[in-house]
Amino acid sequence: MDINELKAFLAVAETESFSLAGEQLHLTQPAVSKRVAALEQELNTRLFDRISRKISLTEAGRQLLPRAQQMLYELEDIRRSISNLTGEVSGTLTMATSHHIGLRRLPPALKHYSRRYPQVQLDIRFMDSETACSAVQHGSLELAIVTLPTEPLTNLTTLPIWHDPLLFVVSREHPLANRKRVLLADLASYPAVLVAQGTYTRRILEQALEPLGLRLKIGMATNYFETLKMMVSIGLGWSLLPESMTHDPELKIMDIAELRLSRTLGAVTHTNRSLSNAARAMVEACLANK
Repeated sequence: MDINELKAFLAVAETESFSLAGEQLHLTQPAVSKRVAALEQELNTRLFDRISRKISLTEAGRQLLPRAQQMLYELEDIRRSISNLTGEVSGTLTMATSHHIGLRRLPPALKHYSRRYPQVQLDIRFMDSETACSAVQHGSLELAIVTLPTEPLTNLTTLPIWHDPLLFVVSREHPLANRKRVLLADLASYPAVLVAQGTYTRRILEQALEPLGLRLKIGMATNYFETLKMMVSIGLGWSLLPESMTHDPELKIMDIAELRLSRTLGAVTHTNRSLSNAARAMVEACLANK
């Protein structure tokens, strides 16, 4: 079975488009169609239904999808293992990080890394930590530098790098801003603007509040901390932000003695995959530039 044909099949399955798959693979649309057609001919079955402009997997395509992914992941793992024997740090490193970490934690490490290993081509993808962990789990990403899961996930290895305190903040004009003492019960009386439900950071807050029986008034939710900071500063509610973002004259930190929250940022890799020298060097750069 031809590897390039499998790559074309996976790209079409992912994008649901022959033209977008071509862009992803740097091929023309006819070239992608030719490779998929050759694979269909070899397997003697149709892999995609082409109805009008919509592309969808057939039952045979759905059966092939996870196996094709596994074959390519295994091939990539073999290539990494062989390449590592040379000791060279080169090639392409495909990794993910969150927007917050990419803006506030990674720059020193990336500067150090790019100067020391100029022969490595970085392919950095920005996404939510939860999505990045899932991508590493399924083998489509080698490395993620993200907020670490609050609970162990199957086939994932995590390495803590940064301790990230979380602080409760309001705008200077918020009713709670001038109180000498603020209780958690007081927070529950006012709307909050928080990261979305299901995120690791939101889960940290929910786990802390669960035993207390407090229910929050959620006004708005977004996964972008910069947006949350803006919404807090204009008075749309209180929030829970990383300490590194709270040094702003428009914000007031609320010292809530009942609760001290933090999260851990670090590296996520697949337990059963070989890390490339480039990925190992990136983790080392992050540890050296904490």
